[in-house]
Amino acid sequence: MAKRQKTNNPRPGRLRIVAGKWRSRLLDITDVPGLRPTSERIRETLFNWLEPRINGARCLDLFAGTGALGLEALSRGARRVIFVEKSARAVGTLNANIATLGAAGAVVRHMDALDYLRGEQDERFDLVFLDPPFAADMINALCRLLAERELLAEDACVYIEQGRSRADPGLPAGWEVLKNKTAGNVRYMLVRQSR
Repeated sequence: MAKRQKTNNPRPGRLRIVAGKWRSRLLDITDVPGLRPTSERIRETLFNWLEPRINGARCLDLFAGTGALGLEALSRGARRVIFVEKSARAVGTLNANIATLGAAGAVVRHMDALDYLRGEQDERFDLVFLDPPFAADMINALCRLLAERELLAEDACVYIEQGRSRADPGLPAGWEVLKNKTAGNVRYMLVRQSR
């Protein structure tokens, strides 16, 4: 019996948009070490939470990876999403998926998330998606930069995704947790900068 040869699978996975104008559309996922798209189940819960806020929202998807969160937001009526991702391979696939969808309002920045936050920004965001690598202990620093750099619009929400075993993030003064759930090894929450 001949051994089965290993093949390089050019399509390591597919991402399905859960709802909105691109509902059920399947998009490519790049094979990048550590890339972990937010699951459909978590995205469905998150966007149920965000339903009253998503239409016309200006969003920032840091550590965009596959773009699952930002593309879901655009599908559901967000006006604009800036995707920040440092992996060239992930950026290439993200740009291809945006082109496939004809996603007006999508802007991709090929750069490090911290460098983006520290740079000169003239835009304020209604929603920010923070889904850094689970091994990186960055949530506190990211939230602090969002507050210090005044990147959040009034009544803005920040989505945080981290490993289940991590302690609650140290949020800036005046921020409150609106929702907090776990699914498998993931803890995810929606927080808001209080008025």
